[in-house]
Amino acid sequence: MRRLNAVLSGWLRRLFPTRPLGRRGEKAAARYLRRLGYRIVSHSDRSGPGEIDLVAVDGRTVVFVEVKTRQSGDAGHPSEAVDDAKQRRLTRLALAYLKRHGLLEQPARFDIVAVTWPEDRRRPVIEHFPNAFEAVGQRGFHS
Repeated sequence: MRRLNAVLSGWLRRLFPTRPLGRRGEKAAARYLRRLGYRIVSHSDRSGPGEIDLVAVDGRTVVFVEVKTRQSGDAGHPSEAVDDAKQRRLTRLALAYLKRHGLLEQPARFDIVAVTWPEDRRRPVIEHFPNAFEAVGQRGFHS
């Protein structure tokens, strides 16, 4: 009976997902970072042609967090999806965020949180990569 319940439960989750996998991953990443002492100041910050998943504060540092969520590692590690083009886009978005909020003088960095959340697990595996990459572009954060 327990096996039947597990099969039916998995089948129903696939048919009627409560939240898209990416959003669930972002929520799990935010909870994880809060437990580490980060203060989350923005979720899904949209400006122009993109979105910053999470903006957090770690001490006095503004942290731009890219969250990548996958059900498995079959297509590679989630963090591998943050390629050079994505890093350039994130750098532009972060610079716009810092300008918009008058934070250009604050130290800033980019973290990646990789979330692997298999269908049959209640909790994900979360890996945090602080300072995952430097600001990318012609002048980085200096415009």
